[in-house]
Amino acid sequence: KQGFPMKQGVLTAGRVKLLLNKGTTCFRPRRSGERKRKSVRGCIVDANLSVLALSVVKKGDQEIPGLTDKTIPRRLGPKRASKIRRLFNLSKDDDVRQYVVRRPLPAKEGKKATSKAPKIQRLVTPIVLQRKRHRFALKRKRAVKKREDAAEYAKLLAMRLKEAKERKRSRSGSRSASMSQSQSKS
Repeated sequence: KQGFPMKQGVLTAGRVKLLLNKGTTCFRPRRSGERKRKSVRGCIVDANLSVLALSVVKKGDQEIPGLTDKTIPRRLGPKRASKIRRLFNLSKDDDVRQYVVRRPLPAKEGKKATSKAPKIQRLVTPIVLQRKRHRFALKRKRAVKKREDAAEYAKLLAMRLKEAKERKRSRSGSRSASMSQSQSKS
């Protein structure tokens, strides 16, 4: 009634406050190594419970009237192209659009009966292939441009290095010449 979850292994019908850490039920840590003291309810079922979530694990001998005695068909068919193919056992060459499960709508007065069909997802169309080709062409173009720019930059660096070497050589040459002149004067 108060919204506290039941915890397996707490053998009481009431509530207890437990220190919970990572890997335990009823607690989701927000930080690494975080622990928290939280209120949980014991696992014993009694009249104080308002809701009990169950899952059917095993089928008994008799049918449950109104639950398992009649089968309800699925309201919607598959939406994804690969799932439609699997349902109707289609090959790659078959057109998926012809096999979409349509849902009939209730006919309005004065109008003929209509039906609804889902928009097929992951359907490979010529436009999709065109976009893919364009994307790859852009990628290729970028790679080529990058390569050319890198080559141009390497050429520029080599040129600058060469110029710097020549400048250094001319400077050292002029210095050695001036040094030899000054020695000859003295």
